[in-house]
Amino acid sequence: MTAPAHHPAHPAAPSAEGPPPTDHLRFHRRHAHLAPTFGTDRFALRAEAFARFFGTPLFLGAQTLIVATWIFINVLGIAKFDLYPFILLNLAFSLQAAYAAPLILLAQTRQAARDKSHAEADAQHREALAIANEQRQSIAAQSAAQVLELLQQNTLLTEQTRELTARIEALTVEIHQRFVAPPVKP
Repeated sequence: MTAPAHHPAHPAAPSAEGPPPTDHLRFHRRHAHLAPTFGTDRFALRAEAFARFFGTPLFLGAQTLIVATWIFINVLGIAKFDLYPFILLNLAFSLQAAYAAPLILLAQTRQAARDKSHAEADAQHREALAIANEQRQSIAAQSAAQVLELLQQNTLLTEQTRELTARIEALTVEIHQRFVAPPVKP
C-alpha cells in the first residue's frame, strides 16, 4: 500500500499546480534515526531532557539554593539530619554524578554521531550542487557556442543578402535603361 501524493512522508510528490517542491533535507533523511539522542521511547526522551537540563542556569541555581539551604539548616541546628562534614550531602552529589556523567557522555556521543552524519549529508549535498553546477556550466558553454555559430551564420546571410540586393539593384537599373530609355533618333 502506498501513501497518497500529499502525504508528509512524500514531500517531493508532484502536484497538479506545478513542478514538485524540492526536499531540502533529502540528504539528511537517512540519518533521521539519530535525531533524538537516546532514541524515541518515553524513557529515552525523559533521559535526554534530564541530560539537557544539567547544563542550564536553572539547574545550577536550584542546586546552589538546595545546597545552601541544606548547609544552613544543619549548621544552625534547625534540623540535624546531616551534620558537618555533610556526609549525606556528599552521598547525594555522588549519586547525582553517577547518573549524570553517563547520561551526559551518552548525549555527547550521540550528538557527535549526529554531527558526523549531518556533515556527511552536507558533503553529499555540496557534491550534488557541484555536479549540478558543472552541468549548468556545460549547458551554458554549449548554448554560447550555438549562439556564436548562429551569429556567424546570420552574418554570412546578411552579407549574401547585401550582395543579392546590390545585384538586384544593378539588374533593375539595367532593365530600366533598356525599356524606359529614350528612343534613338535617326
